[in-house]
Amino acid sequence: MIAFRDPLFDGQLLRTLGHGAYGGAAIGECLAAAAAVANGDRESWYHAWTELAERTFATALTSERGRHGASARSAFLRASNYYRNAYLFHLEPPLDERVVHAYRRQCEAFERAAAWTSPPFERLSIPLERISMPGWLCPASPTVPAAPANSTALAAPATPASRVPRPVVICVSGYDGTAEESYFWNGAAALARGYHAVIFDGPGQGSLLIEHAIAFRPDWEKAIAAVIDAISERPDVDANRIVVIGESFGGYLAARGAACDGRIAACVLDPAQIGLFQAALARLPLPASWKQGLPHRPAWLVPILRSLLARSARRSSAGWALRRGMLTHGVATPWDYFVDATRYDGKALIGKIRCPTLVCDAEGDDISRFARAFFDELTCEKAYIRFTAAEGGAAHCVSGNRPLFHQRVFDWLDDRFGTAATAHTPPL
Repeated sequence: MIAFRDPLFDGQLLRTLGHGAYGGAAIGECLAAAAAVANGDRESWYHAWTELAERTFATALTSERGRHGASARSAFLRASNYYRNAYLFHLEPPLDERVVHAYRRQCEAFERAAAWTSPPFERLSIPLERISMPGWLCPASPTVPAAPANSTALAAPATPASRVPRPVVICVSGYDGTAEESYFWNGAAALARGYHAVIFDGPGQGSLLIEHAIAFRPDWEKAIAAVIDAISERPDVDANRIVVIGESFGGYLAARGAACDGRIAACVLDPAQIGLFQAALARLPLPASWKQGLPHRPAWLVPILRSLLARSARRSSAGWALRRGMLTHGVATPWDYFVDATRYDGKALIGKIRCPTLVCDAEGDDISRFARAFFDELTCEKAYIRFTAAEGGAAHCVSGNRPLFHQRVFDWLDDRFGTAATAHTPPL
């Protein structure tokens, strides 16, 4: 426990603190904000983190006016993460106006930080059928040597560093993630190692969800394919070294992309997941024989579960995941969410993944419960890493020790590509 008896609140505090490794938080100010929050009270949570975000944003503006770029960027990045954390527990239908306001402030803070970044981040507008997915192409610094594909590349004529084709990491977020937070999850670590990073909002996430009410869709691999379409022809991108990294529910989404798109050269799943409905069934304390016909049978059980889920959703903390799921799936009731989960089943796709795949598993993460089973089903080149409590890596998405996560993940990626990118770290 860090500050809260409520495991959900403490877990989200750890998530925010974990981003401090890449400039998204400062421990002291986060703990001070947490001290102003009543355990399990989402209203005091919103006010404490909004106050911290506003104060941090104000200090960033002061530095910006003085042309103190490094200070401004640092404070804007932290403010962006704090705004995100402030609205988190209000992600439910109908959407609170405060979520929209805080989300927009999150985006503004990140955009201002991007303006002080060198090389500058490039805005992306990625076509996906009738919509456009917003995102950023975060280029690796020209001072970071690009990882050469072979020894011949080392002897090639000199090319301006900014134009050297580099491997790219496509960061796939989860249920309540955003493009901006993806920078802290994996984008910054990729840049430090000479990889470009793409961060974006797909259906059910960030801007598409909050601004346009566009929910998740089962064929999410099309979103990943659209990102690859948008970047693969760029002269600064090595189209033979495209990586997808999925965080949280993004571990399920990224696996769909890897199974359906042969342009992906490597896949990292943190954690790997077989499907939403399987996970939901595993949490129900019912005999296996009763679960076999769900969600439609046995007929006598359906109304009981419908009532129990509705009651659970009304619980402030324990019901948040259900309410969030209703929002991100665009459904009206917890039961509708439970039924809709049946459309998110990736078991048949596991054997279709052909690229090297790294399955990550954190020993204290309930969402990781099927990671080993997923790994066992893979027929491609594969590796499995389990993060433990002894190394501070047991929490969901290894949020307590992201540097260790990235050390192992990117060492594995470098080995797959036959290179070691760099030891340079860009300024935070």
